Amino acid sequence: MKTINLSLTLLITLITFPATATEYIYRDLMANTLLSAKCETSDAAIKTASKPYKLKLYSKKFCQTQGYGWHVAEIKDTGQVSCRSCGNENSQQKCYLQDVIVKCKRIKPGSVGMLPGKG
Repeated sequence: MKTINLSLTLLITLITFPATATEYIYRDLMANTLLSAKCETSDAAIKTASKPYKLKLYSKKFCQTQGYGWHVAEIKDTGQVSCRSCGNENSQQKCYLQDVIVKCKRIKPGSVGMLPGKG
């Protein structure tokens, strides 16, 4: 009987105070990833620099540089691979992604936890 009353109370609360959509603040950022750790042949260096997990990791770091509460909304552009020579005679390179564009989002202050119609 106690659980029925609790469930009924919860249902009445949800009907009385409908959930409102959370509002977000969006910001687009453009940044570069870091150079790969080791010198590799041209093809291997390009492949290492453009791995999906690396793009996901750096896009998360880009948004976190904006402060507490910023998260990745989407990766708009993966940029282009840029390489630098290591300076040895084997023509090895280190590569990175240049001009990656990430859309970051954060919950708009005051949009969550307020009662509808109260402001």
